[in-house]
Amino acid sequence: MAIKKVAKVGVKKEKGHLYFVDKQGDISCAKMARGDKKGGGAKKVAKVGIKREVGYLYFIDKQGDISCAKMVRGGTKKKKTARRTTKRKATKRRK
Repeated sequence: MAIKKVAKVGVKKEKGHLYFVDKQGDISCAKMARGDKKGGGAKKVAKVGIKREVGYLYFIDKQGDISCAKMVRGGTKKKKTARRTTKRKATKRRK
């Protein structure tokens, strides 16, 4: 799995926060929910504006930069099962 640096940002991460690349290609963070405490809404940390490629996973690495790796699509294909149609036996009605 080859990892490629996309943008050098150098974001300092705080403990208890989740950092991610949002839909606009910027770095955002949200407070993580722990126990009975609720998490917070996402806020932008750095505007980068990267363009995403299909088939790649984008993440914030240990240095606080945006990196990407090719997604691995493994596993076995699910087999289609034949749909069973069960016929009910005709029973005599009691009077």
